[in-house]
Amino acid sequence: MTATRLSSKLRVAIVGATGIAGQQFVDALRDHPRFAIAVLAASERSAGRPYGEALRDAKTGALRWWCADAPPAHVLDLPVIAGARLDAEEVDLVFSAVESDVARELEPKWAATRPVVSTASAYRYEEDVPLLIPGVNLDHAPLLHVQRKRRGWRGFVVPIPNCTTTGLAIALKPLHARYGVERVAVTSMQGISGAGRSPGVVALDILDNVVPFIPGEEEKVARETKKILGVLGEGAIVPAPCVVSATCTRAAVLEGHTEAVSVALGGSCSPAAAAAAMREWDGGIRGLPSAPKHLITVLDDPFRPQPRLDRDADGGMTTSVGRLRPDELWPHGLRFVLVSHNTKMGAAKGALLLAEALDRDGYL
Repeated sequence: MTATRLSSKLRVAIVGATGIAGQQFVDALRDHPRFAIAVLAASERSAGRPYGEALRDAKTGALRWWCADAPPAHVLDLPVIAGARLDAEEVDLVFSAVESDVARELEPKWAATRPVVSTASAYRYEEDVPLLIPGVNLDHAPLLHVQRKRRGWRGFVVPIPNCTTTGLAIALKPLHARYGVERVAVTSMQGISGAGRSPGVVALDILDNVVPFIPGEEEKVARETKKILGVLGEGAIVPAPCVVSATCTRAAVLEGHTEAVSVALGGSCSPAAAAAAMREWDGGIRGLPSAPKHLITVLDDPFRPQPRLDRDADGGMTTSVGRLRPDELWPHGLRFVLVSHNTKMGAAKGALLLAEALDRDGYL
């Protein structure tokens, strides 16, 4: 297999290219100023066919394309290879959008020679693996040097967080930086696109309904939020000492995760001060091609944010926050509601933004 030769842009491979997250990568990378798609990889079932054919249902011929815009024309004729056969040395960067068990096996093989930016959970909790969100904790990125040295890799694996964690961590970061977050209680109402074809979200289960359990989600949110808000120690992240309690549900919404958050801070903070802190926070990502104009958008309308109205704001890359108000449940308490786009900032476009930041900072 030989990667398509390109100009001065960095050549990227997308593994899992026929799935929802992989398609989002393809869509996000159209006309990108720095990265160009050189290789598309998927399962053995899709391998050996042009990408346009691999996207079609074998029985009906229906195009199984998730994104609103049509696939970029120039990728439809690219041959799909099996992810297990990807030679990472033929590209500059690998975007991994595969299931966790596959990622556990294959991502180290690619990382031996090239950087791997992943949407999978396989390596999120490894001691030498930072869990990065641009604009929130890029100061954890030096841990990648430790990872390379410990594992003898020329590349690295850097995963993005769970999509539910992403919006929560972004909204909490300005508050944590100024006041310290001590306790968090969050209830999510998550879009069904985050579940793929998982049990419990087929049409007869989810319509006219809220499913009150998402396996493993609550544990991920608690663990990942503390890691992201933590500090870089000697060869590992020291998690933030806050308590995070999560209840995660699936709602009959196509895309966008809505979260009702209650937070106890280390010092007094009015809703107006919290709004100002969120609006002023940019996290040092301005100028990156995929960066939103505002990392956090604070809305004054008490009926906002709503997933249908706000998930696509700033290209699906801003976290929309509203209903900021005191919470009398604990001292220095605040309550708010957020909406974050789970398949954009919480998946491929968030991973692309991370790659842009790592490229800017010299890690690629």
